[in-house]
Amino acid sequence: MLNPTYIELDASRVALAALLILVNGAISLALRLGMARTLLVASARTVVQLVLVGMVLQWVFGDRPWFVVLGLLMLMTFIAGVTAVQRNQRRYPGIWTDTMISVWVSSWLITSFALLVVIRDMQPWYQPRYAIPLLGMVLGNTLNGISLGMNALTEALVTRRDEVESLLALGASRWEAAAAAVRHAVRTGMVPIVNAMMVVGVVSLPGMMTGQILAQAEPLQAVKYQIVIMFLVASATGLGTVGVILLGYRRLFNADHQFLYDQISE
Repeated sequence: MLNPTYIELDASRVALAALLILVNGAISLALRLGMARTLLVASARTVVQLVLVGMVLQWVFGDRPWFVVLGLLMLMTFIAGVTAVQRNQRRYPGIWTDTMISVWVSSWLITSFALLVVIRDMQPWYQPRYAIPLLGMVLGNTLNGISLGMNALTEALVTRRDEVESLLALGASRWEAAAAAVRHAVRTGMVPIVNAMMVVGVVSLPGMMTGQILAQAEPLQAVKYQIVIMFLVASATGLGTVGVILLGYRRLFNADHQFLYDQISE
């Protein structure tokens, strides 16, 4: 049984790693990419945001009541929904509602299944050391699928406007006219998680698995947790992507089988 010594990182060691961002800065200056300021801001935000999150989590992990944990989970979900909408290049009336519903339902349904059915031995059931990281990983991947899917749907409908309207004029139903765009959007939203599943453990060692191994967990136990995470993330991404695309489809095509092209704005 492995029992490695856990190595704590002090500020000086973190600073050494932070120096590596200078490589990206040098590339930007050499190729005149104009990204030096962006890299500086992104680096500063990374440090500030993660330190603040660490302080909040350390406080929350200190045996807080259920409503504190629930409030933090709700805040995380709300921010994920906002981020998913902001990543869309095109908008339509109702996109905020559709995105929030899709993010909320898919992520909370899958995370609840993980906490209450898969792990299930936790006491209490809302233990933040499990609930917060699990929901965070699910949300991060779900919002990516949702934003990619919605971008693909609106882009496909705009670029194929003539084809869609021709099909409708020839008597096709709204689903028949939009089916190709919907399928393309769902595939696009699912591509990142499918690619990740194809190479996990071979090309990449995921963050949760690596973190558990560094924290002295047995490698096979860490692998089991990572397998669970991958299936949770894949399911939530699929549900969220399909949900938001179908909701968007219903808003962009009315009951009279008309394409509401004018509702899409940039």
